[in-house]
Amino acid sequence: MRSFRRGVLLLSLFLIVCCGRDKTSGNAEGSELPKTARGIPLERKRRFTGNYNREFNDLQDLHLKAALAAGISPLASRDDTLKLANELVRLPNELELYKMYELTHSIPFLVPSAAQLFIDIAQNFRDSLYSKELPLYRLYVSSLLRTDEDLSRLTRGNINASENSAHRYGTTFDISWKLFNPVMPDSTHRVPPERLKLVLAQVLFDLKGQQRCYVKHERKQACFHITVRTE
Repeated sequence: MRSFRRGVLLLSLFLIVCCGRDKTSGNAEGSELPKTARGIPLERKRRFTGNYNREFNDLQDLHLKAALAAGISPLASRDDTLKLANELVRLPNELELYKMYELTHSIPFLVPSAAQLFIDIAQNFRDSLYSKELPLYRLYVSSLLRTDEDLSRLTRGNINASENSAHRYGTTFDISWKLFNPVMPDSTHRVPPERLKLVLAQVLFDLKGQQRCYVKHERKQACFHITVRTE
């Protein structure tokens, strides 16, 4: 069953790349409302009007509880990912919807439910930009699965890093709210990061309201810390 779900997820990644390429040209004035991959017209996305720290303040105990319920057993080293080939999805370094920071303290693996959540966030963000007739941007993912070795290196250089991070379970990832990658970097119309953060926040607010994830607004790391929920 896990192998089947993993195959479906990888197929979804491929389809999203294809669909994303069709949308990179933007929405011409007067054109009809864009549609989702299922052919359903998109509604105009609302604008986030809440307080980041108040609305996205799920604490570590909630993230850990969800991670323990949905995740893998923590890995000692990166080589141990080979033992869990049927339980983890490896995310490509870059797709049409996102880019990765140079990962120094994590590796691009997630459990299938977390990978699907990440895909949905990236796709919803893209759809929201498209429906608002804004230039298209890719999200930056900055941290994913951490092994014990990764965490040991991180805690030596970062006193704020938790030794029992939800990142150990393959259920958790960080998305930057400060950096966004333009699909067409030569565009003369740039959207300020503060506006893009509002678009991303509305996407996360909606998914959080559907009880699909826990979210923490991290100010020092300039990211949204996100853990998938499966219960």
